[in-house]
Amino acid sequence: MEFGSVTELTAACRGRHVIVGSHGGAITARYALACGVASVIFHDAGIGLDAAGVRALELLQAAGVPAAAVSHLTARIGDPRDMLARGRVSRCNPAAAALGAAPGVGAAEVAARFAAAPARAAPCVAAAPFVPARYPLADDVTGLDSAAELDSRDDGALVVTGSHGGLPGADSHRAAKARPRFLAFNDAGRGADDAGVARLAVLAEQGLAAVAVDAFTARIGDARSSWETGVVSAVNAVARALGAAEGTPLRAAVAALR
Repeated sequence: MEFGSVTELTAACRGRHVIVGSHGGAITARYALACGVASVIFHDAGIGLDAAGVRALELLQAAGVPAAAVSHLTARIGDPRDMLARGRVSRCNPAAAALGAAPGVGAAEVAARFAAAPARAAPCVAAAPFVPARYPLADDVTGLDSAAELDSRDDGALVVTGSHGGLPGADSHRAAKARPRFLAFNDAGRGADDAGVARLAVLAEQGLAAVAVDAFTARIGDARSSWETGVVSAVNAVARALGAAEGTPLRAAVAALR
């Protein structure tokens, strides 16, 4: 099963083998475990600060779930079809290695090996869906560990997300679920076709200011990390017109908008 984002997983995925366009941060493991998937392939998002882009490997291993990450240099983040077509594994957990996954192996081959593995008892589905955190980073700044949680409360607001700056499912209509005054993402190492920041240009067309922080300055999937240590690596035209610039701390970029 292919999904542009791990946030699309439901209880119907229990016992299924999935490939998601999402980064492999801790939040991805929590979604996958909550839905009881049999295995998962995700994007390594450039690995990044504290190897946050593949943190899910360890968390899924603890639950016995085979998992592998596709190198950001070989396929576009957010695009599971591209990941299957040309992606190659950069890292995997021991449960996946036991099934033949290894660095350099094609994602499609790994997916086939996962699917061919002897069936095991399907993991339990959580009693309630996993919901990422929403919290204040400053009096006028909201933190969302996942951009999937954007809603009408964020219209006109300053919002820092932990999400990658790519397009979920390679779909421009999914760039943002609301119309914040400003949005920040993680650049996921930018990667193949500069996909890690593809969302920024789409948001500029919608008149929304957006930036991305360098994946090696903030942990992907963690809005607080972006706020505290993130350094801007990419800026769209709307944000630039308002004073945001590459190479500045995210806090400074936000201050320029106030």
